[in-house]
Amino acid sequence: MNQGVDVVGSRDDPHAQIRAARTLPTMLHSLSALREQFAIVFANRKIDTVVEVGVESGQVSSIYTELGASAVHCVDPFPSDELRATLAKNPALHLVEGHSPAVLAELPIADLYVLDGDHNYAVVHAEVTWIMENAPDAVVVFNDVLWPCARRDLYYEPSPLTGDDKHESSADGPTVWHDELTPAGLVGLGAFTWAVKAGGERNGVLTAVEDAVTEHSSAGWLLEIVPAVFGIGFLLRKTSPGAKKIMDQLRPFTSSKLIATLEGNRIALYTRVLQMQFEAVAHADDADRLAEQITAQRHEIERLRADLDRRVTEVGELRRSNQLLEQQLRDPLSVAPPDLGSAVNHLGRAAAARIRKARR
Repeated sequence: MNQGVDVVGSRDDPHAQIRAARTLPTMLHSLSALREQFAIVFANRKIDTVVEVGVESGQVSSIYTELGASAVHCVDPFPSDELRATLAKNPALHLVEGHSPAVLAELPIADLYVLDGDHNYAVVHAEVTWIMENAPDAVVVFNDVLWPCARRDLYYEPSPLTGDDKHESSADGPTVWHDELTPAGLVGLGAFTWAVKAGGERNGVLTAVEDAVTEHSSAGWLLEIVPAVFGIGFLLRKTSPGAKKIMDQLRPFTSSKLIATLEGNRIALYTRVLQMQFEAVAHADDADRLAEQITAQRHEIERLRADLDRRVTEVGELRRSNQLLEQQLRDPLSVAPPDLGSAVNHLGRAAAARIRKARR
């Protein structure tokens, strides 16, 4: 076996394989996982200059210099402070703040183009067309040439695309489990949207690459795909340096049905997790709403109970008044007559008091 300890573990360290797995993101998407395939490219032809469109964290950019590139132009229209700091640590990495494909003409012709920026037909087709016409001997590597971007456009928002370059889009995302978009799928949460419909013309990354290859068929371009990490495409002209060796050495990866099956299973499991997370949040929201309703109903019950107590008291007082009135109507003599003697005495004392006051 030629696998390392991080693949098979060892008797002294049986957890090495899983410990390595813990370092990977839940959704494996970075081209850094393709170091082995990039090494094949660098081993079979001289790669001095690299143009990388879509830089991520800068982790992949350093791989090119480690493999032998002397200059890597990292294209990102909105670099973060963290990305700036990462690229600044390596003098061979040059940050280019601009939008592809327009910025390609401003850069040196490269030996390797890595396209992992906008994942939609209009941008990718323009990028590939420019490279085919201006850097025909370059190696071109694409990310996201399989599901979900192969036949469905993704638009980073706000997208500069308009008119026929942009399909009707939605904030909902794709999932393995049915063909339509869903809020339980790969959603952008405001960062990007998806074309509502998949397939058809001028839709998706792989469709863009295929159309560009067809339009330049006389040049004899070769396209192979490693069916992993959402699909990694390698595009070379037959007559470019090292093309045959590169494609031959990539073939165990590009022709592997096992890799394709594992990738299909990976994205199926991941999108199932997304669906479960969505449902858990939905259930939690429902529980919160139910708790709010129960609290509101409890307050209403307490208010109604207090109102009922007040009305019961009022009814009791009215009942006692009615009972007294009924007694008077049935037996008027049963009610004690007024005390006239006491009244006369009170009037006499009041009159005497007035007379004394008047004399003074």
